[in-house]
Amino acid sequence: MKHFDTSLYFITDSTFCPEDEFLRRVELALMGGASIIQLREKTNSAREYMKLAEKVHIISQKYNVPLIIDDRLDVAMAIGAEGVHLGQSDLPVDAARKIAGESMIIGATTKTVTQALEAYENGADYLGVGAIYPTTTKVKTILTSTDTLKDICKAVPIPVNAIGGLNKDNIHVLKNTGIAGICAVSAIMKADDPMNATSELKQAAKALGLIK
Repeated sequence: MKHFDTSLYFITDSTFCPEDEFLRRVELALMGGASIIQLREKTNSAREYMKLAEKVHIISQKYNVPLIIDDRLDVAMAIGAEGVHLGQSDLPVDAARKIAGESMIIGATTKTVTQALEAYENGADYLGVGAIYPTTTKVKTILTSTDTLKDICKAVPIPVNAIGGLNKDNIHVLKNTGIAGICAVSAIMKADDPMNATSELKQAAKALGLIK
């Protein structure tokens, strides 16, 4: 049985700072209480992605936090990452499961109940659902209503995480949706103090009863 905690799911963005500052911010987020981390690199070559992933994995292992690689199963397997996250245009979940085996954590992005059920039935371990709000990251987003989010949470027995423009001041809209956790990118990565921002977001989510 895989054990992982998606309550505060930290997703990286390296587009706005040099590598040393990026790695410093990653470590601060983990010090602040991020329970799982996804390395998301949309423009790097496979080799660049792998080199950065190896550096991030050293940090995440230090804090015993699972590292999820966005999009690239090959990179995840090459560096021994704990998991991979797949979008609707990436390798299908069932194909990734065949290649990676049962031990790897596989997450999937879904925006509808139909997509969520398909991902679950094909072997996904958790889902990312959104965007709840417009985002500042350079990822194409389609907004998802909290009603759809609630329907997805009811439809599948695996953890469902909300994603998209979330921060401590707007997560109240997620109350009573049934989510397992919150995904955050800019609220942590671009904060003046990523450690404090992570801690505050976690506390705000707990206060609202969104996470334990």
